[in-house]
Amino acid sequence: MKALWCVLLSFLLGCGLVRLAAAGVYAYTAEDGSVSLSNVPADNRYRVLIPDQKDNAQASSPNAEQKVLSALAGKARYDRIVDDAARTYGLEGALLHAVISVESHYNPKAVSRKGASGLMQLMPATARRYGVADSFDPVQNIEGGARYLRDLLKMFNSDLSLALAAYNAGENAVVRSGNRIPPIRETRDYVPKVLGFYRKYQVDL
Repeated sequence: MKALWCVLLSFLLGCGLVRLAAAGVYAYTAEDGSVSLSNVPADNRYRVLIPDQKDNAQASSPNAEQKVLSALAGKARYDRIVDDAARTYGLEGALLHAVISVESHYNPKAVSRKGASGLMQLMPATARRYGVADSFDPVQNIEGGARYLRDLLKMFNSDLSLALAAYNAGENAVVRSGNRIPPIRETRDYVPKVLGFYRKYQVDL
């Protein structure tokens, strides 16, 4: 079904209809497989296909349409790997998807200015710690990131905000801040951003 939604979005992009969708586009798939599209969802069976531009700052950028399509396709591509890692390490798939969405936007070859690599943007030291030989390999990267996130949740007594802050800034930064989110702008932006994706994926997955 996710693949069908990606096809539909590709069709809309090709027709130029996405540019007109300032109010967003919603899709509902009936039991017989038929798909209904609307810019005004009639009920809660509809799911967001294209975000409302006035509610999504990213949608105002020139490449927003391509980013939406890429994110949908990327998420579907790594669903199985994410689900496997989530089950293995006792995490929610929605949480791993949220971290990947913010860290790399599902680009397995992403490299940050600080040298973090792959889907879950593992720093070289973190990759070594968790036995990740190739950070650009999606399976290894997601496995390593999931194990790290699991350990951070244990370290910070299942406080998700602190675990995410540590994932972004390092566990020592959180500890030095008295087990609070460090006063680092990037980290303070990062935590609510991941939590926002997490809540969305909890509903949609």
